[in-house]
Amino acid sequence: MIDKNAVIAAALSLGIASPALAQTASEPASEPSELQQRACHERFGPDDEVGAANLLTPAMAQEAASLVTEGKVYSLGVETNAETPAYGTRKFQLVVMPGAAGGATTGDTKLVSNDDVIVGYAGIGSQLDGLGHIGIDNMYYNCNPGSEIVAAAGLKKLGIENVPNLVTRGVVLDMTDHFGVDMLEAGTAFNREEIQAQAEKQGVEIGEGDVVLFHTGWLEVADDRERFLKGEPGLGVDGAHWLVEQNVVAVGSDSWGLEVVPFEEGTGVFEVHQVLLTENGVYILENMNVGPLVEDGVSEFMFVLGHAKLTGGVQSIINPTAIR
Repeated sequence: MIDKNAVIAAALSLGIASPALAQTASEPASEPSELQQRACHERFGPDDEVGAANLLTPAMAQEAASLVTEGKVYSLGVETNAETPAYGTRKFQLVVMPGAAGGATTGDTKLVSNDDVIVGYAGIGSQLDGLGHIGIDNMYYNCNPGSEIVAAAGLKKLGIENVPNLVTRGVVLDMTDHFGVDMLEAGTAFNREEIQAQAEKQGVEIGEGDVVLFHTGWLEVADDRERFLKGEPGLGVDGAHWLVEQNVVAVGSDSWGLEVVPFEEGTGVFEVHQVLLTENGVYILENMNVGPLVEDGVSEFMFVLGHAKLTGGVQSIINPTAIR
């Protein structure tokens, strides 16, 4: 049996967890509060753990495949290492462990080997935010109380292992083109009006089952850690609601947190995350390398994502593929 306190202590000693992890969430009320009700739509049934991915169909995968006319493949992930800028206290370290010390060999063919150990966060670099990542007053997607599903050894529900492979149409919108700049500045928000205008300009319509990615140019300043993490251009709350209305499956961008920071006046802390993940089960993709797609004038493509099925995981480092 896993000792929860021992796990927490180990995480704290490695500097990869906050002392807040050791705190116990208050027990939920017998009935969700008005605020918590935002997480209780139960659109796909009371036991659903998949969210908007329920919308995906074999026909959507076939239609996405029909977009492949050149066979050119794009890697949407960025490299992840100890220098990768990351939100808050998130860290990452990879350690290579030789199979034997001093280059010692095994057997007649003198086998040698290496393994690697990762110490750090799964939510770093190019990443997928699962439905257990963000909640509203300790209530998570589909009316799941944090006191019942959050555990140090892994989520009891909404774990990242439930996310199916995503194969569907991808759409990339170049918001730098809309604003007429090479890169949007931190604090620049775009909402339904700007999204609709750019989609029309590029000749694409956003529809059910789509993965929508935004190009802001912000990934270009990732080498300047302080500037990159201090803020970001991004999606506003109204824009998030509009994308939900289009029945998209996932939304992402070339920034560390997708949504505009500093937050829009009158909105909550990471409220875009709450609208997408908690209220509607729409996945979030961060630090997406969409620059090459924009450079090639691509607006729509076949999107393919498979991720590590870490039982009870919250997020996952990813490298999605775009094919045109």
